[in-house]
Amino acid sequence: MRHALSSLCLVLAAGTAQAQCGGSFSSFLSGFKQEAVARGHSAANVDRFLANARQDQKVLNADRAQGIFRMNFTDFARRVISANRMQNGQRNAQKYASTFASIQRQYGVPKGILLAFWALETDYGQVQGDFNTLNALLTLAHDCRRPELFRPQAFAALTLYERGDFDPVRTTGAWAGEIGQVQMLPADILENGVDGDGNGHVDLKGSSVDALHSGAKMLRSLGWRPNEPWLQEVTVPSNLDWSKSGLDHQLSTRDWARMGVKPRQGDLAGLPASLLLPEGRNGPAFLAYPNFRVLFEWNQSFVYVTTAAYFATRLEGAPVFAAGNPSPPLSGNEMVALQKKLAARGHDVGGIDGILGEKTREAVQKEQIRLGLPADAWPTRDLLNRL
Repeated sequence: MRHALSSLCLVLAAGTAQAQCGGSFSSFLSGFKQEAVARGHSAANVDRFLANARQDQKVLNADRAQGIFRMNFTDFARRVISANRMQNGQRNAQKYASTFASIQRQYGVPKGILLAFWALETDYGQVQGDFNTLNALLTLAHDCRRPELFRPQAFAALTLYERGDFDPVRTTGAWAGEIGQVQMLPADILENGVDGDGNGHVDLKGSSVDALHSGAKMLRSLGWRPNEPWLQEVTVPSNLDWSKSGLDHQLSTRDWARMGVKPRQGDLAGLPASLLLPEGRNGPAFLAYPNFRVLFEWNQSFVYVTTAAYFATRLEGAPVFAAGNPSPPLSGNEMVALQKKLAARGHDVGGIDGILGEKTREAVQKEQIRLGLPADAWPTRDLLNRL
């Protein structure tokens, strides 16, 4: 579900995307064909590629209706990390043991991370999406909300088609154009697709080995630091300086230990780390190491990334997190009201969407400091009322 732009996307999008969206869909396709030919693609290939292209209203409906990431961390984690997914993760770890060992040697990405994304994205390849990928990409490129992302992905799909690795009629996936068992966009497949099983094609839908190798290569290209941890559950003292928590603050684990932060399992790594409190000082607590930030290049949702990172630690043997007793989360309407108040005070909350993302958390923490409240970045009704 990665929606961050790759370097290839940026190059392809420069100077074209904003001007080439909207209008009639047939005119949009004509413009796409003209640009494709200007890029060196043959007109006959482009005609075959676009022969059955259609707008898909269901794609636009899905794009407008994203709401799952308004859930808090505990509720989301409990919903998606089922006993069945844990058991299937353990079975797949054994089934593909040699693949994971090869990936660990080559990319330094542990099996837990790949298993977690594999599970959350497609239930280990079982649910890959049934949207026609080309139609999804063209529909979203035509729509003027995010053409700078999706137009270059459609050109990337054209290149995959010419390589024999994309069928414009039969290739299906998620509504936003991601393909395969770990849900990669076409440009990411061009850059990081790996023929792991050696059959001459990069097949992220049918080959788990290809998908796992490709996912690992992509993480490595995004800055994954080989053989380093990403997230570790900790306990924290009640008198901690909460203003030092959050992803925008980083201390050495020695400093965190001096402040009374202790691991629930194992030892603290000798790395810089941020104290992550997904539901404030009374909820679960984690140290997030540098690799944790890389995961936001795969998916930009704070709750999704934190859940995937925690799930990966579970698959590597960590215990179930201590949920604690956090203050109740704000409702969707309350979160929107909070974001409006924060924006009115000059804070960048990343959009008035009712989602407690990282920018909203940072703004909440700054207001908590100003008001003399425990600055744990967890919004409460008391904070909302004071604002």
